[in-house]
Amino acid sequence: MKQMKSLEDVKKFKINEDRKIHSATHEEIISGATTDIYFLRTLDILKKMGLEDKVVTAEIFPRKPGIFAGIEEVKNILKNKNIEMWALDEGDEFNPKDTVIRIRGSYSEFGMYETVILGALASACGWATAAREVKEACGDKTFLCFGARHVHPSVAPVMERAAVIGGASGASCILAAKLLNIEPSGTLPHAAMLIAGDTAEIAKVYDEVMPESHKRIILIDTFKDEVEESLRMASLLGDKLYGIRVDTPSERGGVTPGLIKELRCKLDMAGYGHVKIFVSGGLTPEKIRVLSAAGADSFGVGSYISAASPIDMTMDIKEVEGKPVAKRGRIPGLIDNPKLKPVIL
Repeated sequence: MKQMKSLEDVKKFKINEDRKIHSATHEEIISGATTDIYFLRTLDILKKMGLEDKVVTAEIFPRKPGIFAGIEEVKNILKNKNIEMWALDEGDEFNPKDTVIRIRGSYSEFGMYETVILGALASACGWATAAREVKEACGDKTFLCFGARHVHPSVAPVMERAAVIGGASGASCILAAKLLNIEPSGTLPHAAMLIAGDTAEIAKVYDEVMPESHKRIILIDTFKDEVEESLRMASLLGDKLYGIRVDTPSERGGVTPGLIKELRCKLDMAGYGHVKIFVSGGLTPEKIRVLSAAGADSFGVGSYISAASPIDMTMDIKEVEGKPVAKRGRIPGLIDNPKLKPVIL
């Protein structure tokens, strides 16, 4: 798909009548179809003035502290452009106004991509930052990201990949996991038990079809009291049961510290101290701390990460042909950050 370079290209851009998904394709993003129109208007004006190829240095900074993610997409957006770029590593912490990316080159090479670059960073950094907050609440315990169902499918892998960068132990979204060169994580949904009519029947076949290396974790809140069902699954699978997952819905009060304490106590008393307790369902860092203290071993977190606000990013031109510049209210010239590393030279 041809890269847009002027307002005339926008006029020529047509949408196929049989388009099935509203989200942008990779080709549309690279072509500039998701940029703000005023960048192409700017290019038309600068071309008229003969200024479009002036060498500028732009810096990107955040408005809030957070965890850096999204640079791999930015690198691919600007791949094959005649530019230089420096950036933080994914997973690095940043503070407000820190320079997280610096780009140098002719304005015509990268200026039109400001919208997509900032958008890619804002979302990914927001999700990674929320995941880091969860990780801090977990301490030395683990958590998985279960957030794909809460966002548009086109960005689900971006979100869960960012969550792993922020500290998640794994992702349930298949594409996100594959992008990270790991295997997707997850057990079974309530649908399996509801269709079979009995958690035990599902557990038996689950055990039969899974390889020995698979960690067998059974969801135990579908039909019976959570403690009763946990003990039944432990008796059924014995040492092969790695853990039970508790996802008690809000209609029944959700997962409480008292329930976790009772589960841990009665599993231990029955000789099933090896069985881990996994918790999911509307978890926040605050809930995780309380449930962890009560005895929960691991967590599945979805909406807290997926609903995280993007971290606003701003791109400023700080040099034109080597001369320091800035809009009113900003400091002219480059703002140093020793954590910046060359990524495109």
